[in-house]
Amino acid sequence: MKKSKLPQKLPKHLAWLILTWLTVLSVILTTHPIIAKNSFNNSPIQTNLINHLPKTASDSASDAASDPENILPKPHPLPETLQQWQDSSGDYFSEIESISSVGYLIWSQFPVTVYIQTPTMEQLETFQGKSLQTWANFVSQAVAEWSVYFPLKIVDDPETADITIWRRRPGLRLSETGEILPARAAEASYQLYHIFLQKSDNLTEKSTKILAHKFTILLSPTQTGSYIQSAAKHELGHALGIWGHSPLETDVMYLAQVRNPPPISPRDINTLKRIYQQPTYLGWPIR
Repeated sequence: MKKSKLPQKLPKHLAWLILTWLTVLSVILTTHPIIAKNSFNNSPIQTNLINHLPKTASDSASDAASDPENILPKPHPLPETLQQWQDSSGDYFSEIESISSVGYLIWSQFPVTVYIQTPTMEQLETFQGKSLQTWANFVSQAVAEWSVYFPLKIVDDPETADITIWRRRPGLRLSETGEILPARAAEASYQLYHIFLQKSDNLTEKSTKILAHKFTILLSPTQTGSYIQSAAKHELGHALGIWGHSPLETDVMYLAQVRNPPPISPRDINTLKRIYQQPTYLGWPIR
């Protein structure tokens, strides 16, 4: 008996209804200026602008002289681990994207905090809970590998973490023609938001608006063993600022999973260091 197959192309009216529902849902669920995604299958980055962002560097450069309150993007001091890193193996910085009106996705407060989904004590008594704990152990190893080169700290509260990692399947996507696109094994997405800092003196009180970001990583439950750790390392690379892919299979940030997942390479760290030497609006006061 032949097994029935799911249609690879949806009727136009059904595709339109699904896309309309997803669009409405995305607006309801988020109040952040940008949601953007990157994943293991090298899919295009999807960006939804909702609120106003800082002026672009070109706009800022043209009117900086006439507007003393205008702030240009600039680099942050390197974390100590990247300051000390020295290597001549080359990099793939040319493959990294700078986000329009934001700059490079750079963290400026260290350590960067990471939350990993873990089971409760009650869940540990079940098969599903034990499976989740095994998954969390592999992800923790991926965090530990990056921690050698970049200051990271695992925390228990997802609400306050800079990066959250969940054992969830990335959502399905439709093409413009209504076709179901290939499923993804993992996905990293960021959200931009504002932090308001209050400063006061004897006479006045002033609020400073700072552009900040958070990352969410989804790893499919279908991943097993070393592939969990490999996918976690790759998506963490995106979350640390490597918003692009390496063309070499020997780098963690290669655009696809390989049979023998590589360790974090000197080229990965060289690229990360160059990114952190670039200007950004993130972490700085904005208008």
